[in-house]
Amino acid sequence: MSNYPHTQSLSTETSAINSEPDETLSTETSLTNSGPDETLELTSTIVNAALDRKGDNIVVIKVSEVSYLADYFVIITGYSHVQVRAISQAIAEKVEQERQVYPLGVEGQSESSWILMDYADVIVHILKPEERDFYNLEAFWGHAERIDTLSLID
Repeated sequence: MSNYPHTQSLSTETSAINSEPDETLSTETSLTNSGPDETLELTSTIVNAALDRKGDNIVVIKVSEVSYLADYFVIITGYSHVQVRAISQAIAEKVEQERQVYPLGVEGQSESSWILMDYADVIVHILKPEERDFYNLEAFWGHAERIDTLSLID
């Protein structure tokens, strides 16, 4: 099931407009990969793409038990604006090639000190060290389970 509550209202509104139930839209409409195995595989693809561009200090946090926002957060450090952008591009390309999935949104590309990529079930944060230290996402989500990153590397 999608983690986005607006999917339900989209289905209801479309059905009301057509004055008959719309079988093609439902709360299961794929904005996400849905299954836990596919979501973990997507997370693995993201981690490996980040490593290809020398992403550092990669942390994967399972937030599904404490938030409806996503199943996983992937937090990555890049040491320059160029590296942060390169990691983001590598992730987008590898996920598209291997999983045929596109981000729902990407923010921060012009500044390149913190890029956020929203893959619905997986949200990627690519930050320079200063931003990572300042916002300290790991501490904010400290009550969530950390996933062993080594288990996700190909």
